[in-house]
Amino acid sequence: MSFDFNNADPSELARFSALAERWWDPDSEFRPLHRINPLRLDWIDALAGLRGKRVLDVGCGGGILAESMAVRSAAVLGIDLADKPLAVAKLHASRAGVSVQYRHVSAEALAAEQPGAFDVVTCMEMLEHVPQPQSVIEACATLVRPGGWVFFSTINRNALSYLLAIVGVEYVLRMLPRGTHRWDRFIRPGELQAMAALHGLRLRDARGLGYNPFTQRFRLHRFMGVGYLLAMQRAPAGPDTTPAVRAEAR
Repeated sequence: MSFDFNNADPSELARFSALAERWWDPDSEFRPLHRINPLRLDWIDALAGLRGKRVLDVGCGGGILAESMAVRSAAVLGIDLADKPLAVAKLHASRAGVSVQYRHVSAEALAAEQPGAFDVVTCMEMLEHVPQPQSVIEACATLVRPGGWVFFSTINRNALSYLLAIVGVEYVLRMLPRGTHRWDRFIRPGELQAMAALHGLRLRDARGLGYNPFTQRFRLHRFMGVGYLLAMQRAPAGPDTTPAVRAEAR
């Protein structure tokens, strides 16, 4: 294992901690997460079947995805390195009467502690905020059981993503605070697939995330030029006869 146990950017943790109290406000800076959550939740559930599964949400923040997966009868553990969002996640789950476990621990540390412990691992909107994404990808692959599912979402690195995800979202539409993203940390789909393959993860499905500024609605589609989601599966204990899928690196 080649985990980076110091794989965190203090400025990123401070940024999200400062916004923690607004995490569950659907009209706050986290409005995009609230809008896309039903889409990604249904997609994950359709592929992996959440009911009765042991699920880990890496970089859970205030718990929007983690809590919604628990509502679908999964046994969910959410982990993050930012204390304030975790406190908000715990409080919201308690008030909502939803059973979710949360821990202040890195994916790398948990992987060393509990390899192969989860049926499903999600790592959404997180890889573009860490210095060493491959370390997180390796940890996710280690944490999931053979045959289990790992779901990633992040942002493509190209001219279009700079124009839309940074200039458009942060400066024109002001859906996110300026400085939320760094273009140099965006990851092309082919790069993510290649890093995951090094650790035994095979691509099973890929979707792009689109946004219509006129209707203010998000949707999943097949164009992955900006935001995208990859569904991956760890190789099973026996022979893997499922055809591989390739993510277009556009």
